Amino acid sequence: MARSEEIELDPQEPFATAAARVVRLRADELFEHAEGVLDVEDIERVHDMRVASRRLRAALEVFAPCFPRGWFNEALGDVKALADALGERRDPDVHIAALEEFAESARPSSRAGVRLLAGRFRDEQAEANAQLAKALERAEQARLQERLRELVAAVAA
Repeated sequence: MARSEEIELDPQEPFATAAARVVRLRADELFEHAEGVLDVEDIERVHDMRVASRRLRAALEVFAPCFPRGWFNEALGDVKALADALGERRDPDVHIAALEEFAESARPSSRAGVRLLAGRFRDEQAEANAQLAKALERAEQARLQERLRELVAAVAA
């Protein structure tokens, strides 16, 4: 399970300073989970990155007034697109895992049908993984990680 660093906020701290700290940490967490996320044998990696993307998105939305609007809207849109691709990949992962567990306790006569259905979800997983690979490539080409750092620097200054 994706564990995030707890962030203590000081009520005396300026809102923009808190925004910079929180968004910087949540963005770092997102990209820390990127390694190996396309490995369909370790479905927890995509889960962890998806959770990190949702935390980053929430932080961006909470602190939206602190950021320059144009930069912010572009970065938030890119984070949402990446989160959507992670979600599309996560869904078949969950179905496959549940079907594999079910197949172990199913009657032998039912196992072939369960495995056939799991195979269909594997096809969906492969397609979603290809789409996730493209989303990761788009995020890299768009310099999302660097742009998020620049966004944070704009309010931290």
